[in-house]
Amino acid sequence: MAKLITVTSGKGGVGKTTTAINLGAALNSFGKEVVIVDANLTTPNIGLHLGAPIVPVSLNHVLSGKARAYDAIYEHESGTKIVPSSLSVKDLKRINHYRLKDVGKKLKKVADYVIYDSAAGLGSEALASFVAADEIIIVTNPEIPAVTDALKTCKVIEEMGKFVKGVIVTRVKNTKVQMPLSNISDMLELPILGVIPEDEKVPLSVVMKDALVHTHPRSKAAKAYMKIAAKIVGIPYKSKASFIEKLFGL
Repeated sequence: MAKLITVTSGKGGVGKTTTAINLGAALNSFGKEVVIVDANLTTPNIGLHLGAPIVPVSLNHVLSGKARAYDAIYEHESGTKIVPSSLSVKDLKRINHYRLKDVGKKLKKVADYVIYDSAAGLGSEALASFVAADEIIIVTNPEIPAVTDALKTCKVIEEMGKFVKGVIVTRVKNTKVQMPLSNISDMLELPILGVIPEDEKVPLSVVMKDALVHTHPRSKAAKAYMKIAAKIVGIPYKSKASFIEKLFGL
């Protein structure tokens, strides 16, 4: 049965879009049909990250009733399918955000997983993506402001009666100034789905306009995303060791 997963965060800049893209690409690498949707209509980034900043038909056209959901699907050279949103401010007019639920239902007919990259925070765009979701994943950094905002988001989602699958903690440096993972899990009362270490390869993948799991599959962050995707699919995952790792028995 197809599933719609909304990836969200309490604040911007925590790696939400990077997570949505790499989870989608990782699920696709496991043989699943995936469509990643830029549900962050005000400040869309999916198209920018994957080399399709301007497209003939965007999610905005679909939500305003000018196009069908299938017409807004584009296939990245990697095989990952995306539905970008428009960068034009004019295209934000006369949009019913709550049509995201109807769009999701249609996309689930052609995919195993639909990933919504939600707007950060608790505005109408974000709330609409929560309503559309079968499951929601919270992305946060191990810092008090980010976790506090994530907690607010969790409470709102719970009040809406929606299911939060868990938390992905990104940009982890394992320093004393960052919150321990156990504290984050206790504070949010949610399981930690995965931990993404701080990785200099992440911005490089953005420059290369592709998912990190494609551009740098042996990086620590890419392996972490693959592990989370395997957990979502319910299959075991063991990363391939690099030549250096094999040489030194790591």
